[in-house]
Amino acid sequence: MLYRTLAGERVSQLGFGAMRLPTVGGKIDLAETTRMIRSAIDTGVNYIDTAYVYHGGESEAAVAQVLRDGWRNKVFVATKSPVWLVQDKADFPRLLDEQLGRLETDHIDFYLLHSLNWPTWAKCQQFQALEFLEAAKAAGKIRHFGFSFHDEAKCFQAILSSHSWEFCQIQYNFMDRQYQAGAAGLEAASAQGTDVIVMEPLRGGNLANAVPPEVHRLYAEAKVPRSPAEWAFRWVWNNPKVSLALSGMGTQAQVDENVRIAAEATAGHLTWEELALIDRVEVAYRSLVKVGCTGCRYCMPCPQGVDIPRNFSAYNEFHMFLKSPAVKAGYQWVPAAERADRCVSCGACVDLCPQQLDIPALMGQVAQTFA
Repeated sequence: MLYRTLAGERVSQLGFGAMRLPTVGGKIDLAETTRMIRSAIDTGVNYIDTAYVYHGGESEAAVAQVLRDGWRNKVFVATKSPVWLVQDKADFPRLLDEQLGRLETDHIDFYLLHSLNWPTWAKCQQFQALEFLEAAKAAGKIRHFGFSFHDEAKCFQAILSSHSWEFCQIQYNFMDRQYQAGAAGLEAASAQGTDVIVMEPLRGGNLANAVPPEVHRLYAEAKVPRSPAEWAFRWVWNNPKVSLALSGMGTQAQVDENVRIAAEATAGHLTWEELALIDRVEVAYRSLVKVGCTGCRYCMPCPQGVDIPRNFSAYNEFHMFLKSPAVKAGYQWVPAAERADRCVSCGACVDLCPQQLDIPALMGQVAQTFA
């Protein structure tokens, strides 16, 4: 296993994400989860990431059971504060104490404000989240704190510049260089001295599993044969400014493959030919998009509340990744009030679109696809 530095700690560059654990009958398969996580620890993984809401609130307790009998002392445990549940400043410490109980520990090594965006960041400011984090750290309940992020780049810069954060967690892969925080956010964090954890290095598994023929043909040109998952991981770890990449592993085979890659992928190891190949792979994926939306948001706000760019993004992703059922299922995260089926074809957006898209007609296609 190769190691990097996160908030001054020596961490494995592969972290075990406990969001996609194996299940039986809709419940976490504790026996298989125990086998997987402990085998990962035996090979050098020392960072386990969970959250209050993962697996319907069962992930933290499952991690605690896996780490009994001395295994807790071998790893750093990370979890996240569900900011959207906070209605009063007293909720922050109450939720932390609940999580400490679930995790059967007296401290959390890495504690994050979960999935920050403009609304939840406003809530953090209203209810003094930073003061809470500093107090919890002083009390020894958490050792390091940061935030995970899902929103536009402007929001990320606002949060990043508000504090001398020890670390942050962003979505980053070769398809998401300009998405949310993106490459610019990674560079800004590094320049500020804030370490970066990468989530979704495989874009929810799609870069490994829903690979179109055009991309397979490009990978076949490489001098060194590698799986799509390996190419994606290696691209992330090639960047020395990445402290750690999380993987939501759900099978022992995934653990074995990811650990093997993490033992070899040093910073700067990819050749320029290999980096150019991955650039061509990105172009091949983007050639499959159905709507030429650039996400400029000139069409917003929609009078009916439809999030037009987000709907087009989901529609394009569906076609990029072989009409993946996982992508279709992910549409549930678009709030019902913002979905394409709320479009009434009023046409207010049409003249505002620099790409001259027939947005109402396209919204109909999106709604039909995800119905």
